[in-house]
Amino acid sequence: MIISSINIIPEAPISEMVDIAIHAETLGFDRCWVYDEGLATRDVYVTLAAIANATTRLKLGPGITNPHTRHPGQTAAAIASLDELSEGRAFLGIGAGGSLTLDPLGIERHKALAAVGETIEACRRLWSGRSVDLDGEHVQLRAATLDYGRPDTEIWLAGRGPKMLRLGGARAHGVMLDFIHKQSLADYIALVRNGAEESGRNARICYSTAVVTSDDDFEFVRPHMTYRLVDAPQSVKDALGIDAAATDRIRNALRGGIDAAAEHVPDEWIVPFVIAGSVGECTSQLGDLVDRHGFEEFLLPVFEMADNRAYLNRVARVLEKL
Repeated sequence: MIISSINIIPEAPISEMVDIAIHAETLGFDRCWVYDEGLATRDVYVTLAAIANATTRLKLGPGITNPHTRHPGQTAAAIASLDELSEGRAFLGIGAGGSLTLDPLGIERHKALAAVGETIEACRRLWSGRSVDLDGEHVQLRAATLDYGRPDTEIWLAGRGPKMLRLGGARAHGVMLDFIHKQSLADYIALVRNGAEESGRNARICYSTAVVTSDDDFEFVRPHMTYRLVDAPQSVKDALGIDAAATDRIRNALRGGIDAAAEHVPDEWIVPFVIAGSVGECTSQLGDLVDRHGFEEFLLPVFEMADNRAYLNRVARVLEKL
């Protein structure tokens, strides 16, 4: 049976995020990820701590954080602290960081592969309880110690580039594939599994996208396709007919927020990334993808919708039939 999870983007007050997580736990969802989008959202660790205090079963972690906005040592400490607070329910979700997070902070990704790989290494070594010296391209630690980490804390990597996907297969417990162009899924999964095979590991894969069963759902997704399309691989942009001028229009419009940029995203650029239709049609589409690709987990992004409880209820009906 597939694991079901939610990924909350904390655009609304933290109390509302807590209510969503409590409802998800009641519906039987297994894991709660929380977006880390810098200034665009509430602080990821404050939100996760509030959810930890209000739930008893959900596994909790950032979905995802990055190596740039916080020192990776501080990320290791935050996850270990969350794990202590939640009595062993924490995990780390890590990726290179996207434009929505980094652009407003004036941060440019530099040697992203090394930064993510070294962050994974730093966290693992710190959680072991040993004194750590690390002199990497991105991460430096000097006799650093953390005496309250859990060595087997799960690390999930999210990415799209071939090298990053291989790194996830080789070094992480699992890889989260988020809003991937559906026609390209097999290629992405092959890269993850190649990395895993080279390292003698199993490739666990979490598939994440929106489930769209109404016109309202579709409109809530549209703004969140803006930064994803800007950061999409060139091969995907080419397949959709997104040229450099269109990318620049969306990127420039994002200075006014994702809602302002959404007007530059037509329907045909959204449909290839989501599960859409009636509840029955969505169950069929998602079930086919699960059977074909062997996903272990389905992760549902939850945006600031008019009625998140009703949305979770609808998607729970889709998932219960898988």
